[in-house]
Amino acid sequence: MNTPTLTADHKVVVVHRLGAVVVALVIATFGVLGFVGGLGFFDTHGSPVLGLSSNGLLSTISIVTAVVLIASAARGGRLSSTVMIVVGTLFLVSAFANLAVMTTPYNLLAFRLPNVFFSIGAGLVLLILGSYGRVSAKLPDDNPYRTRTDDESSEDPSATLPSRPRTRAEMRADKEMAEAARAAVSGAATPEQRRRLAAIDHLRTHENRRAEWMASAEQREQPHDRGSAMA
Repeated sequence: MNTPTLTADHKVVVVHRLGAVVVALVIATFGVLGFVGGLGFFDTHGSPVLGLSSNGLLSTISIVTAVVLIASAARGGRLSSTVMIVVGTLFLVSAFANLAVMTTPYNLLAFRLPNVFFSIGAGLVLLILGSYGRVSAKLPDDNPYRTRTDDESSEDPSATLPSRPRTRAEMRADKEMAEAARAAVSGAATPEQRRRLAAIDHLRTHENRRAEWMASAEQREQPHDRGSAMA
């Protein structure tokens, strides 16, 4: 099965692109309001913006992050998905890193507890939206992120197993192939066995190799049969 095409109107792509834009607008609003308030760039105490604490540096980072999310959404669903997963991870890391320095002079982003909670929430939202339809143990047939491995693993495992011989001729062919293979490994194969093994070596399934082996046996017996009939 071929990998489905990642079209712009696919449900998974729409969720990724729309999710990136919505989160970007929220973050951009926070950043713009911080700039409008004339906040100090490295003010570790910060000023309230939409219930959070912010300074000039955090406002700048917020706007840059929003621009990256919108740009990725404009480029395509796969890119926006990847960017959301990366940015969401960075949000979670930032939440705990800034929590550790919140009461120290190194609180360069002017974080307070509401900022930590917001970063954790935004990070989880980005991870969920970015992973939607992409990270799963079993993806549906029309999913654009379904890979060849997914296709192969979804097939019936019994389909890859050789079928049991149904006739005496097939049983004899399997036995002869096995004996020829063992003889080839030990170096005791006859020229005829090596020739017939080489003739089926390129075939991928056991059924095809068996059919070719039986066909070659019939061709070998035909001259003998014609000679007997003429006598």
